[in-house]
Amino acid sequence: MKRSLPKRRYASAQLVQIAIIVFIFLGSIGIVGVGFVFRQAFNNNNQVKTIQDASRYQEIRQKLWLNQNQVRHFPYKIPANALNVRLAYSRGFLQGNNNNFFQLRLKLPQEQINNLHNQYEAIAKHKYIGGNTNIHANLPNGVPTTFFYTSNSKEDSFPNSYEILVLGANDRSSSDFKWNHGDSYGVAINVSASEIIYWAEEW
Repeated sequence: MKRSLPKRRYASAQLVQIAIIVFIFLGSIGIVGVGFVFRQAFNNNNQVKTIQDASRYQEIRQKLWLNQNQVRHFPYKIPANALNVRLAYSRGFLQGNNNNFFQLRLKLPQEQINNLHNQYEAIAKHKYIGGNTNIHANLPNGVPTTFFYTSNSKEDSFPNSYEILVLGANDRSSSDFKWNHGDSYGVAINVSASEIIYWAEEW
């Protein structure tokens, strides 16, 4: 019996060491796994996803865009005679990225475009030829507008063939930094291409 005690103690010590090693190994895997999950969740929240599926237009127009006053000039549904329909919608949630935008680009019959141009030009509060929101906001008495999110290329400025008509712009800044927060909405019309782009922005 006395001879077997050291062997038992040695075996028990080895089992304890193996158990500790396994525990540390599993703990390390757990920590790495949890870290990966948190990192993925954080990265996914930081990514701004742009919806371009035109079939979701009414859902965005009526449900996802919260301030209906900013999109009431958008058509209730995409006209049946519209061609080359393009949509861009994105909603930012984090403080570092809280820019929300919604654009619908349509090609319509020329007479319809002419009528829409006359209608919106008569009530526009600001008018710009080409450019983008940064250019417009930095003009004398300028206001932020939008980028060309529905462009066929990566170009973010409207060509000079587009007239940007601002139907509303609200500075909601609480600081001295003008236009730090706000919204604007309107249309961009290219009469020669028979196109109209409805847009709304929040930031």
